[in-house]
Amino acid sequence: MTGFGSPETSHVHSLRTLETLYQFDDFMQSVEHVIDMGCGSGLDMLWWATRTTRDANPRPLNIRCLGIDLAESCAATSQHRYVSYMPQDFEQPIQVHKRRFDVIWCHDAFQYVQDPFRTLVQWSDITTPGAMLVITVPQTTNLHLNREQFEQADGCYWHWTLVNLMHVLAVSGWDCAAGFFQKLAGDPWITAIVYRSEHAPRDPRRTRWYDLCDLGVLPETAVKSIHRHGYLRQQDLVLPWIDKSLACMGRP
Repeated sequence: MTGFGSPETSHVHSLRTLETLYQFDDFMQSVEHVIDMGCGSGLDMLWWATRTTRDANPRPLNIRCLGIDLAESCAATSQHRYVSYMPQDFEQPIQVHKRRFDVIWCHDAFQYVQDPFRTLVQWSDITTPGAMLVITVPQTTNLHLNREQFEQADGCYWHWTLVNLMHVLAVSGWDCAAGFFQKLAGDPWITAIVYRSEHAPRDPRRTRWYDLCDLGVLPETAVKSIHRHGYLRQQDLVLPWIDKSLACMGRP
C-alpha cells in the first residue's frame, strides 16, 4: 500500500517538490498566503513559513500559512507566528473572509475526497487570480513485475491516475496546459502543479474532452491524443516538470 509511516517521512517526500519550487526566486517572493489542505502535523507549512530569499544576506519571505485538517490541533502553530490552523473537513466551505491564497498545497490528502469536482471548485473560490495548486496523490493502479496491482485504502473512493486527475482538474477550473506533472517510474505518487484558470468550472456531466481542448486548458500532447482517438491515452502524454525536464507518461 502507499502511504507514509510518519509525518517526517511524508515531509521528506514533499521536499522533492518544495525544494525545486524554492529555486524560482520570483515565484517565491510573489507568494504571500499558502493554505495546506490536509496539513497533518504541519511540517510542510513550517517549510513555507520559514523561507528566506536566496541572497547573500537572506531576508524572511514572511509567507503566512493556514492549515486545514480534521485533527483538534496542529503542533506547527506553536512553532511559528505565521502558521495558523482550522480544524475542519477541507471538502466543506472554508470561511476565510476576504483573504485569498496564492498557493494551495495538498500532499497525500486529496485521495480521501468524496466529491473531487465540488472540492476543487470551492478551492478555486478562495484563491487569487492565477493561483497555484499543488496536489500529490497515490496512483493505486500500478504494475509490479509485469503484473497489475490494484489497491484501495480505507476512506478512499477514487482510483487516481494521471489521466483522470488531469480530467477532474481541467473540468473544475484549473489550467493544466500551463501546468506540470510528475510520475516517476517505481514511485506510486502523482504530483500535479496547475493554475487557477481564467475560465469558469464546467459541468462534469456535460463536458467532453473536446470542450476542454477548445478551452485551451489541456497540455498539447493531451490535445493531440484526444483529436486522434476521441479520448485521452496516458501513453500519448509527454509532460514537463518544474525542473524543465520532460517525461513520457506511458507507464501505467
